[in-house]
Amino acid sequence: MRHPALAALFFALSATASPLSGAQRQGFSLSVVVDGCEAPEYEHAGRLYVEAMRSRNFSLKVSNPTSERIAVALSVDGRNVIDANRTTALEATKWVLGPGQAIEIPGWQVSGETSRKFFFTETSRSYAKWLGDTRNVGTIEAVFFREKRRRPMPVEGEVGGASPGHEAFDEPLRQAGPPAAAKASPQESIESRGNRPESDRFAATGIGEKTDFPVQWIDFDEEAHPAARIALRYEFRRELVRLGVLPRPDDALAARERGRGFEPRYAPDPDRPR
Repeated sequence: MRHPALAALFFALSATASPLSGAQRQGFSLSVVVDGCEAPEYEHAGRLYVEAMRSRNFSLKVSNPTSERIAVALSVDGRNVIDANRTTALEATKWVLGPGQAIEIPGWQVSGETSRKFFFTETSRSYAKWLGDTRNVGTIEAVFFREKRRRPMPVEGEVGGASPGHEAFDEPLRQAGPPAAAKASPQESIESRGNRPESDRFAATGIGEKTDFPVQWIDFDEEAHPAARIALRYEFRRELVRLGVLPRPDDALAARERGRGFEPRYAPDPDRPR
């Protein structure tokens, strides 16, 4: 299947960038970045978790370790971050990374020049709530696809018409936006705290301030089967404790589990201040 994909015009990171420490599959990686630092990841019951920091902006860093172009389908709360659609990973509009490149995506792409920042918030204040579907809040997923091998191009003059991919550049950028029935803004749709169900207080992602992030359409013909898939779950600390991902702060037994027989220290010296 041939379809247009998106590529950032200003890839700031290259193959010489520092190795990423985020979740990895076969060298491909995905990490959540808060205040310029990659958020710690916690493995529990076969899943990877990240703590959601309430009201804090975050970005998503993805990397391509290969010597070829790679397309990445990226979703937050079950929505494609480019157009907010729900599709299969194969059908999704994707980001395209060059060989050895990494990019940091700051938010929902709402035009060819602008994105609106991701930030952690409650489900009741989230973009998913505004769009009317909160079934997949608390999830971040990146699916990586290799490019199909291209057939040899005919010698110029043998075949008429435009070159492959020409139409893709001429297509307008689809903008992320709400269904036609949506009328209230995320802020206007907030329910009163007293009557909200518990699920409305769980972590989700909002649509925040605008930031410059110019993109362009390019052509990419991906393979049918993904090269790697990385999924993260995020919750506020309270829910991470409830799930058993993090120990309870007052759990003395959990503290004992961190005990060790030896420490890399020396005996106290009476001639040195303690």
